[in-house]
Amino acid sequence: MITATIVDDEPDCCESLATLLERYCPEIKILDICYSADAAIGSLKQQQPQILFLDIEMPFMNGFELLEKVDDIKFELIFTTSYDQYAIKAIRYSALEYLLKPIDREELQKAVQKAVKRNAILLPQQLQILLDQIKQPSMLMTKIAIPTLEGFQLILAESIVRCESEGNYTVLFLKDKRKLTASRNLKEIEEMLEDYSFIRVHNSYLVNLNEIEKYVKGEGGYLIMSDNATINVSRSRKELLIKKIIKSRS
Repeated sequence: MITATIVDDEPDCCESLATLLERYCPEIKILDICYSADAAIGSLKQQQPQILFLDIEMPFMNGFELLEKVDDIKFELIFTTSYDQYAIKAIRYSALEYLLKPIDREELQKAVQKAVKRNAILLPQQLQILLDQIKQPSMLMTKIAIPTLEGFQLILAESIVRCESEGNYTVLFLKDKRKLTASRNLKEIEEMLEDYSFIRVHNSYLVNLNEIEKYVKGEGGYLIMSDNATINVSRSRKELLIKKIIKSRS
């Protein structure tokens, strides 16, 4: 069995999550349910869950502040939250998991499966990225954490030339000719890179505007990238692409 603790100031949300876990994630055993960050700090000192389901928005002490008060984190983290633009962006940058309320059964199962596969030793680095971004939300991160099957890899966003969809995964092509397979689909990678100079030019492709060498006209046309790759542009995305190219070069 995989042990877990739930932290949320809303009893209804705790009960709902506990019920979902019991029905659809039978491998999870709930050790404790805490209705405040203070209660959670005490519980985590006594119990050692393998997964912590942590609400972000709580009175007196939010989820991020709680994490700063925990000395030795050896559990996997899955955040639960209502939509909070800055919090979600910070979580994405750090390659951690989050679930939007009301929690969807399939998303919960996916998050649990990913948490079980990951290595919690990587967590301190991810938490540092997360907390830095929370403290300075307007600051672009020097490096972002790209989730992989093994854990995550820290890379410079500007080192990415292009991204290509491979089903539920995304292949990142880097300037140094390396390829990195991210355990996120292209839409999720697009959201991680939305504050950088990237644009979706096709259902299957996301490109770095600064790495475009040439645009060739056509129904949609195509791009020649700095790594000599040819990338098709969908007709519906052509106009926005041209505007972005002109703006980036002006």
